[in-house]
Amino acid sequence: MKKMTSQTTAMAGLLFLGMNTALAEPLYVGSYGGSTEQAMRDKIIPAFLEEHDAEIIYVAGNSTDTLAKLQAQRGDQELDVVLMDDGPMYQAVNLGFCSPMQDTTMLDDVYDIARFPDDKAVGVGLVASGFAYNADMFERNGWETPSSWKDLADEKFAGKLVVPSISNTYGVHALVMAARLNGGSESDIDPGFEFMKEQVAPNILSFEPSAGKMSELFQNEEIALSVWGSGRLRALASTGFPGAFAYPEEGAVALMVAACVIEGSEKRELAEAFIEHLLAPESQELLADTQGWGPAQRHAQLSDELASVLPYGEKVDQLVAVDWDVINPNRLDWTNRWNRQVER
Repeated sequence: MKKMTSQTTAMAGLLFLGMNTALAEPLYVGSYGGSTEQAMRDKIIPAFLEEHDAEIIYVAGNSTDTLAKLQAQRGDQELDVVLMDDGPMYQAVNLGFCSPMQDTTMLDDVYDIARFPDDKAVGVGLVASGFAYNADMFERNGWETPSSWKDLADEKFAGKLVVPSISNTYGVHALVMAARLNGGSESDIDPGFEFMKEQVAPNILSFEPSAGKMSELFQNEEIALSVWGSGRLRALASTGFPGAFAYPEEGAVALMVAACVIEGSEKRELAEAFIEHLLAPESQELLADTQGWGPAQRHAQLSDELASVLPYGEKVDQLVAVDWDVINPNRLDWTNRWNRQVER
């Protein structure tokens, strides 16, 4: 078995699953904690182990934690397969940590937007970044459903709007779409900063990155509208909150949960089998129900309730992708500029 350092054990929260522990070296899976770990432990991994004579050690951590582990263990990787948000996953790919999928037949039914260059990673869940709003407040005020990224500049939302900080992926998405709306792009971000600084920032109550605090602001009717994810809104609406999600006409932005096999893994075949298991319709449907991830492959079947709030079917065609290969090298500079010019 691979040697587990005390630091990894302390930081990650390891979960060992499987039988016959002396027979084979386990598969190390780096993925999210919280409700994702719970779903993996209770449903996803047990179903995988029914089909494979294997053991799995689950290393819990957020995307930043997982990427940091890969960087710290370069040349002697502990992890065999990882799940991360698409931004950090593109960094992992560019740093050479992800190996191209050898069995690409599993990707035949994956939406194009969930395919990575050279198949070095694949999306296993889709979240839409768009508009979460309080449907009751909109109805009381006679407001139409928000339909464009330029609605963030509408003065009627003054003091009732949240755009998360650029430290949050939703904030990055809002900045990029603001740039595109005004003739710019990831490679020409100035129009985005200008729009956010001059037209959107005056409306913003706070640049709240915390999902918990965002939910509280909505429930207290301190805000009516935010840039947020479809999965987050679904979780809040499941509590009885009258929340709704809107796809801007210019496109909601795809926020993907992606998986890759780690370069040099001695368990490549098993690692690819695990990713194939994540892409199976049954797993995709479970992840949609428990995590609010829209299916990354076409054959998953969602209930009407889930289909109405998650990117699914034709809604996937409304998603747009941002260029993380441009964003990642510039993100620190953008963050400093955001703090000086927008969030001041």
